[in-house]
Amino acid sequence: MNFASVRIITDDVDRLVEFYEKVVGVSAERPAPVFAELVLPSFTLAIGHSQTTQLFGADSAVAANNRTVIIEFRVDDVEAEYVRLKTFVDNWVKEPTTMPWGNRSMLFRDPDGNLLNFFQPVTEDAIKRFQGRH
Repeated sequence: MNFASVRIITDDVDRLVEFYEKVVGVSAERPAPVFAELVLPSFTLAIGHSQTTQLFGADSAVAANNRTVIIEFRVDDVEAEYVRLKTFVDNWVKEPTTMPWGNRSMLFRDPDGNLLNFFQPVTEDAIKRFQGRH
């Protein structure tokens, strides 16, 4: 089994695509106006309009209503990413902080309120834990 993607449901695909293109630094593929994919080496971030959820069943997902999932990105330099993202991220939850498990993390929200974590393993144990992972 391979992890394929995370899909965010939104009422404004264009707004989220623009935001995530800046965050991850890749251009989105747009196979349909109501759907986009940002393909990264480790996974794909998909963005779908709330209209598409009708295909899965009524009320199967609700746009801008997530308070349980954190989308996480391991980065090489949290401090540099913080400086870069501060130019367009408006909603910061936590500035760069070293967590008890050895990662330096910063958390922020996308325009729909979804929580993102950019982190960098900084302690010896954390660095070992991520060796060999993509």
